[in-house]
Amino acid sequence: MQKKLSLLLTPEEAASQHLIKNRVADAAGIIPEKISGFQIIKKSLDARGKIPRFLFKVNAFIDEPYQELPTRFFQFQHVSAAKRKVIIIGAGPAGLFAALKLMENGIKPVILERGKDVRSRRRDLAALNKHGILNPESNYCFGEGGAGTYSDGKLYTRSVKRGDVNRILHLLVHFGAEKNILYESRPHIGTNKLPQIITEIRNTICAYGGEFHFEHKAVDFEIKNNRITKVYTSNGVFEEFDAVILATGHSARDIFSLLFQKNISLFAKPFALGVRVEHPQSLIDSIQFHCAVRGPYLPPAYYNFSHQISGRGAFSFCMCPGGIIAPASTSPGELVVNGWSPSKRNNPFANSGLVTEISEKDWKDFKNAGPLAGMLFQQSVEKKAYEAGGGNFVAPAQRIIDFCENRFSSSLPDCSYIPGINPANIQEIFPSHISNILKQAIRQTEKKMKGYYTREAIIVATESRTSSPVRIPRDEKRLHHPQVCNLYPCGEGAGYAGGIVSAAMDGEKIAEQIAVVLGKF
Repeated sequence: MQKKLSLLLTPEEAASQHLIKNRVADAAGIIPEKISGFQIIKKSLDARGKIPRFLFKVNAFIDEPYQELPTRFFQFQHVSAAKRKVIIIGAGPAGLFAALKLMENGIKPVILERGKDVRSRRRDLAALNKHGILNPESNYCFGEGGAGTYSDGKLYTRSVKRGDVNRILHLLVHFGAEKNILYESRPHIGTNKLPQIITEIRNTICAYGGEFHFEHKAVDFEIKNNRITKVYTSNGVFEEFDAVILATGHSARDIFSLLFQKNISLFAKPFALGVRVEHPQSLIDSIQFHCAVRGPYLPPAYYNFSHQISGRGAFSFCMCPGGIIAPASTSPGELVVNGWSPSKRNNPFANSGLVTEISEKDWKDFKNAGPLAGMLFQQSVEKKAYEAGGGNFVAPAQRIIDFCENRFSSSLPDCSYIPGINPANIQEIFPSHISNILKQAIRQTEKKMKGYYTREAIIVATESRTSSPVRIPRDEKRLHHPQVCNLYPCGEGAGYAGGIVSAAMDGEKIAEQIAVVLGKF
């Protein structure tokens, strides 16, 4: 017999298979010896009370043999000689998962990636962190796996209606992710583990006849009779294909400019912009867990918040427990920061974006740029941040209290940002109304998280690549661009996703539609 049960466990109980089994037996009203095993269906942490508790949903096996929780089986077709071929521009989650779905349908994917493979990419990241040397084509945003590869690997998404979230998670397990991502309420892989998973995806695509072309930046298209007929890259020309999936990510400004120059319609869209806030992880633990010291059975604490201030949303973004602030710039003279955590989340700092909504009224000074106005506004803020840091990708920083009280920070606490930080007046980087919203958000957060507002916390500018500042339109049903019938905008860069899982689901959605149009072979 199998029985589904809900359990509320102490952190110590949740860390022990033996103790969980005893609690399962108690909940089922039987002795532990009758239970052959249990599957964890869902696990979440409730830290709202004075004592944190874990909520488990389990499937218990009673008086029958235990079976492991099954994972899905995926069958890819060999496509080296396939009649149909699709060019995918970008090897982020949207592009990679589109490629896998195409292969399931017998269509050959040819992936063009401007950056390098994950192993080579590491050397460019090291040069950026240690020496301030930026490779515009290989960095935290560009390269195999896209921005997600080296920015934490969070898999939590609210986009549950956009596709099959569980399928994406099972695919990641298929390629090497741990099975706990199937039941954790906030699944997370970790920046240290994601590269190997990305490598396994590439190896599978190549083994089944797909193609990868690294350091092939798309630089132009030939369009005839409302169809793309050629894709020009920095290292060659590609033709004789059936469709093009544009999955270039939220930072590919050159692609947005190229589309604009070729009179292919796109629109400015709202995004969010602000700073990274960093606290000692121990401080966040004490706030969230209501204790002086986090116990050995609790994970590093997480937080999130959202406020409405002067008619705008202001919210936390991509919170990284036990994480590191990293330089996410893609061009010289511009400073962007992001955060990531290793799988164990065992660094001494916690960081999170603190951002506010940006819309048309904010980029009015750039309105002559039409659909690129939001992008140019975003870029202008990043340039100010670079100048405020003093160059070489050193970041401008300020104690959070000094920022709110309009006071220069004469000293700064330790920070995880490897290129280094310099004291600066952060409010001068943003328009005054945006700085004021960020200040109010900090004070409102303090009301809910006593201790958040402290001299131990600093802000680092600027967190500006939260999502694409541009939307590339597509037909609501057929999903291709309204002007170019074989061009399929996809993922974060096109404005249809936000994060690894939602981008992967959008990639699959596009690939499935292409398979319908082309016919499945």
